[in-house]
Amino acid sequence: MSSLSDLEKNRHTLAHLLAAAVLELYPGAKPTIGPAIDNGFYYDFEFPADKRPTEESLKELEKKMRKLLPSWSAMSGREVGAKEAKETFKDNPYKLELIADLETKGEKITLYTAGSFTDLCRGGHAENPAAEIPADSFKLSHLAGAYWRGDETKPMLTRIYGLAFESKTALEAYETMMAEAEKRDHKKLGKELKLFTTSPLVGSGLPLIQPRGMIIRRAIEDYLWSLHRDKGYDRVWTPHIAKEDLYVTSGHAAKFGDELFRVQGKEEKFFLKPMNCPHHMQIFADNQFSYRDMPVRYFEPATVYRDEKSGQLAGLTRVRSITQDDGHLFCRVSQIGAEVQTIIGIIKEFYTTMGMMEGYWVRLSTRGTDKSAYIGSDEVWETAEKALEKAAIDNQLNWRPGPGEAAFYGPKLDFMFKDAIGREWQLATIQCDFNLPERFNLSFINEKSEKERPVVIHRAISGSLERFMGILIEHFAGNFPLWLSPVQVAVIPVAEAHAAAATKVAEVLKAADLRVELDTSTDSFGKKVRKAKTAHIPYFIILGEKDIQAGKVTLESRDQGQIGQLPLEEVVTRLALEIRNKK
Repeated sequence: MSSLSDLEKNRHTLAHLLAAAVLELYPGAKPTIGPAIDNGFYYDFEFPADKRPTEESLKELEKKMRKLLPSWSAMSGREVGAKEAKETFKDNPYKLELIADLETKGEKITLYTAGSFTDLCRGGHAENPAAEIPADSFKLSHLAGAYWRGDETKPMLTRIYGLAFESKTALEAYETMMAEAEKRDHKKLGKELKLFTTSPLVGSGLPLIQPRGMIIRRAIEDYLWSLHRDKGYDRVWTPHIAKEDLYVTSGHAAKFGDELFRVQGKEEKFFLKPMNCPHHMQIFADNQFSYRDMPVRYFEPATVYRDEKSGQLAGLTRVRSITQDDGHLFCRVSQIGAEVQTIIGIIKEFYTTMGMMEGYWVRLSTRGTDKSAYIGSDEVWETAEKALEKAAIDNQLNWRPGPGEAAFYGPKLDFMFKDAIGREWQLATIQCDFNLPERFNLSFINEKSEKERPVVIHRAISGSLERFMGILIEHFAGNFPLWLSPVQVAVIPVAEAHAAAATKVAEVLKAADLRVELDTSTDSFGKKVRKAKTAHIPYFIILGEKDIQAGKVTLESRDQGQIGQLPLEEVVTRLALEIRNKK
């Protein structure tokens, strides 16, 4: 029985329906592959040079799909021999290549037919597409280029994307969410609010954080450290490069070789570090710990580097310089449960503060069936997986299994959170690792004066500061809470005559450690207020003649509107409390 959901089956079926529609409207097109994806489906085609679809063609293709759908009252599959499969697709070199691969691997070859259309496929479809797929629950969204099998040396194909959901209502809700996401785009807001920039001279995927963006980044980093400093963590620092030998020992060189930046020194070869954990192993190894010292906990918000493909880079959410709020704990097997519980507590507090705990879930990422993709013995993996499963149960996490999603050195708990418009992000992670301590021959002295191997728990709370900052910009739509806002208060004199009094107010606020912007420009009062609102500043203080005579200020809020005339001391106390509570 297939483990796919009904929606996944429908999406996969719609990919085939798209291929059938393309073949009717574009004779000579060659279908290649068409999987289901998170929000729908796609199919890659080779089209004749003189007849390729455009964005305007999608409505016609969509109409053809709906016309064909009623005739797809069944979708049946049958296993065939390689000879029959090759005969069926004799004019399609892409299908022939897939068939040859299946034949070489000794895997079964199946053909699925619906209506008059037959395709090569592993299966997982709606049994009665006409009855199970609402005709208004899908639409074609856009075109893109895609290399055959993702290989830049192979032909460029045309990829047609489609959206598909359970119903028309669900489809429209998704489109509404995407329209809202476009308004919140962190690349757009980041530019408008001067939070970060990119430079072609610096390079793609290497963002430059502006002063205002750095305030947010530092506030996140400081908050993360505040959640750890009373829980036995020590801060460490490690260099940005290391010898090749370090990553050969750790296994990263073999696993991620093509993603590593290489640095040729005068005498030795180095890598820009892709991970912090091998460095932290060396810090542990330099100490003579006993069982009384365990656990040992290291914390380092450090930048690592990975040579991502340029086409995959995006603003802050996909970069080549990745600052992880990294932590590594060295402990005994008996201490795993308590340490994971502490980390879970930190994660919950952090994401509650960010307003992202509602609807969270956790994936227990374990090994897949291809064990060659992982390092370590079966026994070690079973111990690690059971430890994390027990932690998930004991801490009453909303968890589900994720076979094949583990790191190459160990299983992990991956935390999924939703932002303000319902998009899901994988952020925090806790990984249990018995393998790296083995590879680096780490040990401490136990009660019997014998060497004992520690377990390493890798954990990151925000994931990476760059990506998390990008997500936060969109989550808050630039309307950051007071404690995170680059400018917390704008002081706006009504007229030039009130500028001196406004300057004194700004000085009092700055002395109270508030981030203040004083607007004494020659702009009109209305323009100054509009500018403060456009900059998403949480509070602005208006100072006019009546305020000066009353010895007070008028406080207005971005979120609550006009609050009223208050003594300046009361404003300072009010804002300080809001910052301290991280509302």
